[in-house]
Amino acid sequence: MGSRYKWFLLILTVIICSFLHRLYKLNTYHYGKNILLGITQKKTEAVPNILKRVMDSGILFVETTDKVEPTPLAVCSVESAARLNPDKHVYYFMKGFSGKLSQYPQPDYTGIPLLSAISNVILLPLKLSELFEHTPLYEWHQKVNPDLQPYQIHILADGCRLALLWKYGGTSLDTDIISMKPLPFDNFTTLQNEDSFSNAIMGFHLKHHQFVMECMKDFIWPHQGPELITHVLKRWCKFNDTDIFTGKRCNGISLWTPRRFYPIPYQSCERYYEAWKKEDIESLLSGTYGAYVWNEMNSSMKKKVIAGSGSLIESLFQKYCPTTYRNLIQSPENAESVRA
Repeated sequence: MGSRYKWFLLILTVIICSFLHRLYKLNTYHYGKNILLGITQKKTEAVPNILKRVMDSGILFVETTDKVEPTPLAVCSVESAARLNPDKHVYYFMKGFSGKLSQYPQPDYTGIPLLSAISNVILLPLKLSELFEHTPLYEWHQKVNPDLQPYQIHILADGCRLALLWKYGGTSLDTDIISMKPLPFDNFTTLQNEDSFSNAIMGFHLKHHQFVMECMKDFIWPHQGPELITHVLKRWCKFNDTDIFTGKRCNGISLWTPRRFYPIPYQSCERYYEAWKKEDIESLLSGTYGAYVWNEMNSSMKKKVIAGSGSLIESLFQKYCPTTYRNLIQSPENAESVRA
């Protein structure tokens, strides 16, 4: 009897140890994955290697300067996209970000702590060589001289968007787009004016889309930005007049009308900073998925988001990125006007 009891205990011990070992391996994998999604990043594995394993198709933002304090408009852009697409991960790649949240504490930093608290936002360092590796942009990036390249920051951002869309798929947005409706995850771009299609808002639902590869192959000055997208689209869809396919689908890509993301054209971008009536705002934004607020144009005008001004952009902040509005615009520390 004693011998049988000992054998029973031995077998039971082996079964329990085997079960615990399998449970440990499973939890370790999910722990590493959840750490990335929760951006606590205590795991010592390098972020790019984690990305290769768990990054899915989501919403993509990039910051190609070394700034680690996003502007209120950039924070609003990320927050609004995350709020309206809660089932999607929102990835914000920043060139100056180390990947360690502990290095960006409050009150020294505000944007990073605010965004890292949003459950579906993932902050990541932008590692350019690794991003461009195994793409047609790698050789260009190795040879480019930033001092001789006109508009280097913007061109670098254009290249990053294409490489991210190629490797992971998803929807790429500029950091001066305030989302107002859930994004349809599809292959698309948007007409931004009568002559060109936007690269500030692009979606390619699945990775390794051939159109994105064609854009990377043609990525030479001056074929970058909207000019590049328009140039490749004309070849892809076999047209010369942008009106022919606008609002339609061409060879697997939807070509949206400007109303989807450009409710106000760049010639009138100062209207975002003027006071509006509620009914006029509703009329303007009917059928709009997001508002491109032309922040590059504002760099010379230096217009500001002012709490209590009744401006259109203040209304957008209040409705679509309320946390940003409360903490970066309306808070006592930001009682004076804050430039977007």
